[in-house]
Amino acid sequence: MLNRMWSAAVAAAMVVGTVSAATAQTQGTIKVGVLHSLSGTMAISETTLKDTILMMVEDINKKGGLLGKKVEAVVVDPASNWPLFAEKARDLLSKDKVAAVFGCWTSVSRKSVLPAFEELNGLLFYPVQYEGEESSNNVFYTGAAPNQEAIPAVEYLMSEEGGAAKRWVLAGTDYVYPRTTNKILEAFLKSKGVAPEDIRINYTPFGYSDWQTEVAAIKNFAAAGKKTAVVSTINGDANVPFYKELANAGIKASEIPVIAFFGWRGRAGRYRHQEFGRASRGVELLRVGQEPDERRVHQAMARVHQEPEAGHQRPDGGALHRLQDVDPGG
Repeated sequence: MLNRMWSAAVAAAMVVGTVSAATAQTQGTIKVGVLHSLSGTMAISETTLKDTILMMVEDINKKGGLLGKKVEAVVVDPASNWPLFAEKARDLLSKDKVAAVFGCWTSVSRKSVLPAFEELNGLLFYPVQYEGEESSNNVFYTGAAPNQEAIPAVEYLMSEEGGAAKRWVLAGTDYVYPRTTNKILEAFLKSKGVAPEDIRINYTPFGYSDWQTEVAAIKNFAAAGKKTAVVSTINGDANVPFYKELANAGIKASEIPVIAFFGWRGRAGRYRHQEFGRASRGVELLRVGQEPDERRVHQAMARVHQEPEAGHQRPDGGALHRLQDVDPGG
């Protein structure tokens, strides 16, 4: 399924008939740009996307290519540097003459490259959720907006089956997506009768690592006697020390659930699963199934709380793992 979707995306880019696409065709290959951070604070998240694109290119070429031509990936590293994203995007479009670009992760990187794509009439396939409030003919926004992901997730945590949370910590990295999403969530929570004093909002920089004070503040905030949940829009490698500190502080998912809207690769992800527990895993399951968004989120989160056995198959063929609270000292 993913392969067919990716092929369709590249084919769509070709059909649009941009100058870069035409050039790529006359050269006997279809060039696609890969604009993901392979170094810096966002590499922990974006490297996997680069790997995915390369895997798809290899697979398509093994099957004879696309539209009778081989696909060639042009990989660049904007290094988690927002101005460099814009520079690399312009080079891909004007120098490498790619038919389309698959890239960016943060909204600030997307907004940095947008002027180049609009000026040069390029196509960007943006792979993750975003805050909404932006629409461009030169961008395919493939992820969910807050009304499709963040609000349904919060609704679930407010429900009896989701734990009936009454107090809320909105913790994010300090840039446009977390700030806009949390502004929307704050308004939503207040519309549901949540008092301002029951909402705590905090932002930290990219790459933040000194979580002891902030986690202590979360723990103190949750000590007021009301069920507390954390909604995390923390991005990049700052997640690793964040979850580690939650475990060090003895906070368990059954006590203070965390729902996070970003994922990452390798040891960081495994640490989150092993040391903190199931509630931090919710969003991985949010995109499973074909039901309408609210129902899909509720069903996915219910599966997380039921702790299915290892090896259980998701509808998309992947495995659900048994995720348990772990004694940080054990």
